[in-house]
Amino acid sequence: MTKFSITMSDDLGACVQDAMTEFKFDTTSEYFRHLVRQDYARRKSETELRALIDEGLQSGISEDTVETIWAEAIAETVADDSR
Repeated sequence: MTKFSITMSDDLGACVQDAMTEFKFDTTSEYFRHLVRQDYARRKSETELRALIDEGLQSGISEDTVETIWAEAIAETVADDSR
């Protein structure tokens, strides 16, 4: 297990204490593990989103109209719902 020791201003320390009380964390370690997990999930989601955006940009411009794309999406949704 990895251990960290951090120093922060009194204002930030009070913020941590307030959050621990509000969200019912028993220890600062639990609170900081929670924050790290949230950050990890956010960064993972951002990486996945960036990959999807890059994929879309690399796929080029569609010759279909917006109306055609929406109609196909709706048809797929209806077909999926009927299964």
